[in-house]
Amino acid sequence: MPAIRFQSVSKTYSSRGGALKALDSVSFDIEEGEFFGLLGPNGAGKTTLISILAGLARPSAGRASVHGFDVQKDYAQARRQLGVVPQELVFDPFFNVREALRIQSGYFGVKNNDAWIDELLESLGLADKAHANMRQLSGGMKRRVLVAQALVHKPPVIVLDEPTAGVDVELRQTLWQFIARLNREGHTVLLTTHYLEEAEALCGRIAMLKTGRVVALERTSDLLKAASSNVLRFKMDSALPQALREKARVTGRIVQLPAHDAHEIEEHLAHIREAGLRVEDVEIRKADLEDVFLDVMSDKAEKAAVAG
Repeated sequence: MPAIRFQSVSKTYSSRGGALKALDSVSFDIEEGEFFGLLGPNGAGKTTLISILAGLARPSAGRASVHGFDVQKDYAQARRQLGVVPQELVFDPFFNVREALRIQSGYFGVKNNDAWIDELLESLGLADKAHANMRQLSGGMKRRVLVAQALVHKPPVIVLDEPTAGVDVELRQTLWQFIARLNREGHTVLLTTHYLEEAEALCGRIAMLKTGRVVALERTSDLLKAASSNVLRFKMDSALPQALREKARVTGRIVQLPAHDAHEIEEHLAHIREAGLRVEDVEIRKADLEDVFLDVMSDKAEKAAVAG
């Protein structure tokens, strides 16, 4: 039995401009113990799918289940299996950190939970903030508390919706060390993130959403193998030659061009030399998950799939 199952899940919202389809027949399973990534641009439907899983939104069609419990029909049982860390910073300003975690334990009927609460506080760098009021915490510390609240009832399935958005490097490292430990101990993890290097490092399998549809579902290693084998990277101050503009990914002075082999690398450099342009810090690297993501999300990739 999978830890999470989505079966033809669709979600349509009514608006003045007509119906908006946020999800379109999304189907996939996440097995027990997986570290699974759910990726997609803003508006792809990731948070809508997680809201349906958590019982915060109803699907227009299809069903979702957690360890076999339907999230609509068996809501209480399904919710006990889940620990969800939302994108938004939501907190009760009237309690300190320890009180907030004890109250969260009570929501799930968990008593005498102080030993686990102490471990959460220590593991997430919150031990010295245990008696601080939630209003006194920085944004990063409040996010740590959200993670602790999601884990306080020891859920077998952990859902992280952009957990490191806008937080410092220290929190990211602390969080991933702790979550990776829980995953090794058997917890299933579903992660959405815009930090694709995190997904590449952590997730064994990845689904990509675009406009509410699954456009890729593979093991991370297989996605990387299917990508262009190399990327030519350099810095320059001038505009690229016309022949390279559509292929390039440009960030400020940094230019990155896909290249399948040495011949294609030489072709790219030849175009630059012929245009009389000067480049700096030239290097060749292997394609990463960001390269794969941009390729999958491109209109050219979608048209090729339709044509095929």
